[in-house]
Amino acid sequence: MSLTAAVAQFAPSDDKAANVDVMIGLIRQAAAYGAELLVLPEYAVFTVPTMDDRFVHSAEPIVGPSVSRLVESAAESGVTVIVGVNESAEDGKIHNTLVGIQDGEVAAVYRKVHLYDAFGYQESDRVIAADPSAPQLLQVNGFTVGMQTCYDLRFPETSRVLVDAGADVIALPAEWVPGPLKEYHWNTLLRARAIENTVYVLAADQIAPAGSGNSVILDPMGIPLAALGEAADIGVARLERSRLDSVRTVNPALALRRYRVEPEA
Repeated sequence: MSLTAAVAQFAPSDDKAANVDVMIGLIRQAAAYGAELLVLPEYAVFTVPTMDDRFVHSAEPIVGPSVSRLVESAAESGVTVIVGVNESAEDGKIHNTLVGIQDGEVAAVYRKVHLYDAFGYQESDRVIAADPSAPQLLQVNGFTVGMQTCYDLRFPETSRVLVDAGADVIALPAEWVPGPLKEYHWNTLLRARAIENTVYVLAADQIAPAGSGNSVILDPMGIPLAALGEAADIGVARLERSRLDSVRTVNPALALRRYRVEPEA
């Protein structure tokens, strides 16, 4: 059993229609490569380099005009798509949301739990942190896919909760803000999440100016199957169930662990 998966990176702007046009092109390109699953970046519908009220003013409901266009494109191409959007919320704020698009509808939703209030950034000024909840998972060609977002990567329990719920693939859209050592952290933490959880990791980052690029598909031993640099691009790899089973036999870390993850009260 196998799953052909893709990650794509580009530089979203403040032009929502143009961003969706780019993503529709990427969906079609992924389909042409035979991909059944495509992961796109965080805040892919709208981004400006500094988080300000434009994120709020441009926000839409989950199934607003932008996501509706992506749902239509994904259905036409037969590709499951995971993408980050700024979702309208109450109190003049937004949710940083991932939508899993499958079979002509939004089939799964994840709202970011850990907000990026670090490295001089203050996401919580305009974003509502979601409470931890039971993961909404996607089933794609026999693989169970869980979702998390960007800064969540620095909290290993986020990935472990997905794996406890049955995920053997973690999709991670990001806008990994550039800065000193940031690419090093990104690459190190992604490999750690793959290795410690014995899962495939599909990480799709924005590129400059708001992101660092370096999108990657990692196997359960942390080996890159497809890796991108700093330019807009798409990477494709085949995920094999036999590889997952083999790694979990050789490295039964999940079976041997003696701790469980519980959300804070």
